[in-house]
Amino acid sequence: MTTTFQNKKIIVAGGSSGIGLAAAKQFANQQAQVTVTGRNADKLNEAKQAGLQTAAVDSTNREALDTFFKNQGPIDHLVISLSGSKGIGNFAELSLQVLREGFEEKFFTNLNTIQAALPYISAGGSITLVTAISATAQMPGTSGLGAINGSLEIMVPVLAKEFAGIRINAVSPGVVDTSWWDFLSEQNKQETFKQYATNIPVGRVGKPDEVANVILFLAGNEYMTGKVVGCDGGMA
Repeated sequence: MTTTFQNKKIIVAGGSSGIGLAAAKQFANQQAQVTVTGRNADKLNEAKQAGLQTAAVDSTNREALDTFFKNQGPIDHLVISLSGSKGIGNFAELSLQVLREGFEEKFFTNLNTIQAALPYISAGGSITLVTAISATAQMPGTSGLGAINGSLEIMVPVLAKEFAGIRINAVSPGVVDTSWWDFLSEQNKQETFKQYATNIPVGRVGKPDEVANVILFLAGNEYMTGKVVGCDGGMA
């Protein structure tokens, strides 16, 4: 077992489910000191039962974020896996108010988390964002999601030049089987995955652990910064 992250202090914001939880477990398997944050008490309890340290933090609340990171003290790596679902739909019918809410839900929670954590990230540490393929896939019905995730991605190389001594990267997942899709019934979800699979070169949708592998690579590789790495089965 590799020990790149042994005794490293790692925060996974939004790490109580899906890709964030998968990454948190992989960090913990490398003997890191991992804390996951989230708002859903049931999901946090599941993460705690899996052996992870948890903290109830509302990432839309800047004061709560400032207090949380101040109490944590120095950290080595930050992963931000805060998802959002608002902004789906063809543009002609898309509610711009809902799109604003989508930016609040994901874009600004990412930025608030970065700003709140930045004073406490140790030199040589890293920040890894989880964006989405919607930023580049140019698929009808995803212009809103693309705007949100694309806005984050376009900031990554700029922030890499601003954050002297702290690396920042992003992983851009394709279609991944997580609870993000739970707005569909199980039957509709599986039918949707089957349809997507016909346009994905590897022939299937992704698994959270596969994206988590990229997160650990970006956090652990000290020569990677300012990059957005796709993990989409070739879909893009």
